[in-house]
Amino acid sequence: MKHYNAIFLRMILILIGIATGVFLFQKGLVFSGFFCAFVSILLLMELFSFVKNTFLFYDKTISAILNNDFSADFTKHKSFENYKNLFKLYDHLKNNQNDQVSKDLVYRSILNNIETGVLILQKDGNDWNIFLINDYFSKHFLVPRVSKWHYLKNHLPSLCKVIEERNFEEIKTSLQIKIDKQESETFILQASATTTFNQEYYIILLDSIQKVIEKKEKEAWINLMKVISHELMNSITPIRSLTQNLNDLMQQESLSKEDLDDIKQSVSTMIYRSDHLQNFVESYRKLAMLPTPRKEKVELNELVNGVLQIMNPLLKRENITVSNTISFNRWLSVDKLQMEQVLINLLTNSMYALEGKAEKHIEIEAELKNNRIFIIISDSGNGIEKEIEDKIFLPFFTTRKDGAGIGLTLSKNIIEAHGGYLNYQMEEERTKFMICLIN
Repeated sequence: MKHYNAIFLRMILILIGIATGVFLFQKGLVFSGFFCAFVSILLLMELFSFVKNTFLFYDKTISAILNNDFSADFTKHKSFENYKNLFKLYDHLKNNQNDQVSKDLVYRSILNNIETGVLILQKDGNDWNIFLINDYFSKHFLVPRVSKWHYLKNHLPSLCKVIEERNFEEIKTSLQIKIDKQESETFILQASATTTFNQEYYIILLDSIQKVIEKKEKEAWINLMKVISHELMNSITPIRSLTQNLNDLMQQESLSKEDLDDIKQSVSTMIYRSDHLQNFVESYRKLAMLPTPRKEKVELNELVNGVLQIMNPLLKRENITVSNTISFNRWLSVDKLQMEQVLINLLTNSMYALEGKAEKHIEIEAELKNNRIFIIISDSGNGIEKEIEDKIFLPFFTTRKDGAGIGLTLSKNIIEAHGGYLNYQMEEERTKFMICLIN
């Protein structure tokens, strides 16, 4: 029976009792009137107790929900129709909390098993509370599980100083952290703020720069080994197959004209694949045994114009115009032959990027900034797809059918051997390769 039906029935009985008592008093039946009054009082007390217990049950259940206490078992009350919706709400919130707890355990397990220091702060008025410190952060930086930002400052003052100076805003930088009187270690710091349900959080990630380098080196080696394995198998598999075929032919007592033609074709193919393999190994040797730059004084414009003179026949054949907009001259301390090779590689790259274009134009410019000289070669070609941007400097990676895939890798290695760097960017629908050298 529903609560309101039960209360309504009790109210009817009380009113009947009161009305009957009044009627009996009027008839002079005093004792019977007192009895009815007594019964009415008992019914009223029972109604009070019923309402009180009902509210107490609701209050107890709601209090448990508010305190995230879902340990109560209401299975024995399942038959109580009065509390049906309350039980549904309780079970729904209990299941939600169990799901949330499970997710929290999974997330914390993931965060505690990664080799990156993770620190999450939660805004509390004008201060910050420590919402989470993962195991790597705690163990690597020897930080106990503190709860307040000002406690953390006592353990990692250099980190906290950088964050406070940036006013808890987005950061991406490197910093030196000294741990327990040991040598300072360099870390990559990334931090960002986020707000959810009107609650501010600040997430801090710390990666050892040595681990980042090792990871990148490992990825590069894996990619390199995939390419080498692919190239070797592409040559060795057909050579082995052809060798097996020749061996079978040589087992015959006599050879027909068709067999001789087959032998000639097989030998020709084996020579072709062997040459390809030799060229591949030679390309790898060039990368692996790049000689130390023999630096000499070279004029910038003389270097660029010399390369353009070498490339001029190819550029004319492809109807490509080149603008050399370098308006100043500068002496560079470089290996002339190696730098010429870099410029030739980059111009060749631009030539292939302009294939099929109506307007074919390459521009060469230079800038001086902070004791550095930037040589920029740009073209109006198709550019490099986003998916392969991080692979263009990998050895033997190429999108051209006849490409060896070492031009950009070799160019990057040469520039780095000179103490500079080579990078790529897209700007205003133009592809730009930038050489940076210390002037």
